[in-house]
Amino acid sequence: MSWQPEVDELQWRKQLAQQMGGAEKVQRHKDAGKLTVRERIEAIADPGSFQEIGALAGSGQYDADGKIAGLRPSNLVIGHAQIDARPVVLMGDDFTVRGGANDGAVGDKLVHAERMAGDLRLPVVRLVDGTGGGGSVRNIETKGHTLLPEMRVWQHVVENMSLVPVVSLALGSVAGMGAARVAASHYSVMVKGLSQLFNAGPPIVAHIGQQVSKNELGGSQIHTRNGVVDDEVDTEAEAFARARRFLSYLPTSVFELPPRGAAPAASADQQWLLAAIPRDARSVYKIRPIVQTLVDPDSFMELGGKWGRALATGLARIDGWPVAVLASDPYHYGGGWDRATSDKLIRFVDLAQVFHLPVVNLVDVAGFQIGVDAEKSGVMRSGVRALAAIYQTTVPWCSIIVRRAYGVAAAGHQHMGRHNWRYAWPSANWGSLPIEGGLEVAYKAEIEAAQDPGRKRAEIEQRLRRLTSPFRSAEAFVIEDIIDPRETRARLVDFVHLAARLRQPGQQAFGIRP
Repeated sequence: MSWQPEVDELQWRKQLAQQMGGAEKVQRHKDAGKLTVRERIEAIADPGSFQEIGALAGSGQYDADGKIAGLRPSNLVIGHAQIDARPVVLMGDDFTVRGGANDGAVGDKLVHAERMAGDLRLPVVRLVDGTGGGGSVRNIETKGHTLLPEMRVWQHVVENMSLVPVVSLALGSVAGMGAARVAASHYSVMVKGLSQLFNAGPPIVAHIGQQVSKNELGGSQIHTRNGVVDDEVDTEAEAFARARRFLSYLPTSVFELPPRGAAPAASADQQWLLAAIPRDARSVYKIRPIVQTLVDPDSFMELGGKWGRALATGLARIDGWPVAVLASDPYHYGGGWDRATSDKLIRFVDLAQVFHLPVVNLVDVAGFQIGVDAEKSGVMRSGVRALAAIYQTTVPWCSIIVRRAYGVAAAGHQHMGRHNWRYAWPSANWGSLPIEGGLEVAYKAEIEAAQDPGRKRAEIEQRLRRLTSPFRSAEAFVIEDIIDPRETRARLVDFVHLAARLRQPGQQAFGIRP
C-alpha cells in the first residue's frame, strides 16, 4: 500500500495555504493597491528560486471524521531564495490573514527565519505588512488570559545586524513589533501613500485626544525625514529594485568581502571640477554632482537623503570596487553637523565598518551646529558618539578636503590614530575656528582700541587670510598633498586598489547600532 492519500492531502493543504485569507480578503487587499505577499515574493526573488518553509503552518478546520475541511494559513510566509543569483532569506507578512497580526505560528516562524539567516550567513529581506507582534485584543478571549510582552525573536534580530545585511520594506500599515522590525535594518524603505509606520495606530492614538489619519500619524513623509526609515519610493516595484541594488554592494555576510563589479569603460568628464567650488566662501554648491563625477557612472546610491541633510551618504563603486561615500552638503548648516547629521553618520559608518567597505569622505565641515537650539538638542552628545564611531573604524579611509574643515567636527574627517589617505583641493581651508568667528574674540582689545574698529578688523582679517592658504599648511606637512581637483578620481582609483588588499572578512568586536 502506498502513501498516496497522505501525499494527496499534503498537496491539498498546500493549495489551501496558497489561497491566503480567501478570495474576498485577497480582492480587498488588491483593491487597496497592494500586492499579495506571494506576489511580492515572486517580484523580488529570481524566478522560481523561492523555497518555502512552513507552508503547512496555520489553523486547520476538521470535519466530524477528523479530515481537514479548511485551513487558515499562518500569516507569515518564510523561506530562502535567490536575488540576482545570490542566496537570501525572505519573509513576508500576509495582511489578508488577520491583518498580518501574530497567530500561534508566527512567532516561531519569525524566530526560525531570523535564526536561519544568522546560522546560514545569509542576508535577510523582510516584506513587512502588519503588526507582527502579539496579535489583537481578541487574543485575550481566545486564550483566556493576557500575554506578558516578550520578543523571543529579538536576540536574533540584534545578532543579525552584526552578521548579515538586513533589508526591510514597509509595504502597508506597520505597527508595534512590525514597525520595530523595519527600523532594525541596515536599509529600509516605505512606499508613498501605501505605507505607514507607528507605535500604535489611529484608533489607539484617539484615546489620547489626537484624531489623525494613518498618513498624518506615520506616513513616509514623516519617517524618511526623522531617520526612522531610509528611503521612500512611489511603488512596490521600485522598493524591490532598491532592495536588490542595496544588496549588490554588500557581501552575503560579514565573513565574506563585498564583491567587485565590472570596471567602467569610461568615467565622467572631470574637467568641470576645477570650478566646482566657488571662490566666495559664502556661496554654496551642489555636492551630489561632484560625487557622481568621482565614482563610477550611475553607481551612487544615496541612503537617507531626506534626514541629517548636512551630510550625503551612500554606496557607490570606484573602478568596480564598492565603497561607502560621505559628502558634506553646504546647503544645510553650511555642512555643519546637527544632532540628526551626527546620528546619520554613526549609522552609516557602522555599516561601512561591519561590511568591510572602504570609506571616501568629501569634507566641507563648518563644525558642529551652534546656537541655542543646537545646544538644547544635545548636539555635542551625538557629535562625540559620531567621533567615537569614526575612531572605531579599521576599514581603509580616504578624505578629500574640498573646502572647509573647522572645529571638533572637522577633527573627525578621519581616524588620526592610523594611516589613512588624505588630499586637499586648492579651495580648502581649515582651523580650530573660522576667521570671521574667532577674530572678534582673539583680537577684541586691539579692535576696540583702534580709532576705526571696522578698518582695524578688516586689516587683521586680510593679514590672517594670507596665512590660511593650504600651501602654507603643506609646507609644514599639515596636509600630505594638495591636488588638482581633476586628478581626484585617479587618486581614488589608486586608493580602492590599495584598500582592496587590506579588507579583512570577519565579525567586528562591537555590534552595530540600529
